[in-house]
Amino acid sequence: MDASKKVDLKIIIIGALGVGKTSLLHQFVHKTFYEDYRTTLGASILTKVLVVDNTSLKLQIWDTGGQERFRSMVSTFYKGSDGCMLAFDVTDRESFESLDNWRDDFLEKVIPREQDFPMVLLGNKIDLCDRQVSKEMASSWCKEKDIPYFEVSAKNNINVVEAFETLAKQALATYKGIFESYLTDSIKLTPNDKPKKSCC
Repeated sequence: MDASKKVDLKIIIIGALGVGKTSLLHQFVHKTFYEDYRTTLGASILTKVLVVDNTSLKLQIWDTGGQERFRSMVSTFYKGSDGCMLAFDVTDRESFESLDNWRDDFLEKVIPREQDFPMVLLGNKIDLCDRQVSKEMASSWCKEKDIPYFEVSAKNNINVVEAFETLAKQALATYKGIFESYLTDSIKLTPNDKPKKSCC
């Protein structure tokens, strides 16, 4: 694969209402934290260019609304995703308990791939005191599903970049695997059938 070529990857952030998906995205893309809380209706998209493993990536990051009434609409945005970021609020146990539903819904709707789908879990708002979900509980959930877990704070910019970069690396590795597999499968130099014998 040509290292000078820019790779476009679609990343989607999903999770319950109010867990800080928009704040995480703005912290990663703009390095700012917004105190203003506005519910995301449907989805909004931000882009960020970064270099991962000597490859220039253009991440198109889809920030989705977490309201239950928009769930069916949000799931239409899953198609074509290269990576998924699941988020919950460590001070809201319900947001953690809904993760299985968010993950299952996502995996049902996204086109299945042979390898595990690139995914990370973010436990946001670790800067707050009234924690309801322990690091051990979240880590155990992730271990079961074999996905990386990051304790993050959008407000204090703790582990936000690391989480996005980890997901970008996973998505890039999967993309390269699919790309190379496609090239290998489409360039077959040996015939599958034996040559037919002529009668004369």
